[in-house]
Amino acid sequence: MATTAGEAGAGATPVSLRLPGIVLGVGLGGFVDGILLHQLLQWHHMLSSTNSDRIGLKYYNPRTVSGLQMNTVWDGVFHAVCWLAVLIGIAILYSRVTRHRRRVWTSRVLWGWILAGWGIFNLVEGVLDHHILAIHHVHGGPHQLWWDIGFLVLGALLLAGGYLLARSGRSFDPAEVSAESPA
Repeated sequence: MATTAGEAGAGATPVSLRLPGIVLGVGLGGFVDGILLHQLLQWHHMLSSTNSDRIGLKYYNPRTVSGLQMNTVWDGVFHAVCWLAVLIGIAILYSRVTRHRRRVWTSRVLWGWILAGWGIFNLVEGVLDHHILAIHHVHGGPHQLWWDIGFLVLGALLLAGGYLLARSGRSFDPAEVSAESPA
């Protein structure tokens, strides 16, 4: 797909896009969660279920001004972490790929790992925040367990689909890549 930074042409080794793709997917998946579920749909915020959590956090009722303010602060912290993950993923990607960047950005391999990273985000965040800590749920109420399970199923599907997409991507040997004109 791409060759290592500082390649000299012949003998260059392929670069793995797995780590940067997964880190980008974690950050982008977090952004989708935060923008869609926290902000647009307003189904939950970071601390919206602390009245029934498993760790004893103070409850900040998101239906009050002061409670919404505290939840918004923690939503902001969550978004800052997502932003850092995206920046780190881009930095890792650009430190590994010095040539043919356009080809990398359009590859099934990278986008497969990004989808897998989004799935990992859903699985970790869903198990940790929805089930273990119980600080919020996808959509609180009488059917919140089903929403939380659906979130985990989506994560598993994204992980599996991303893995399969990454594996279906074309692998290029370094000689083939270095023979092409730079993108």
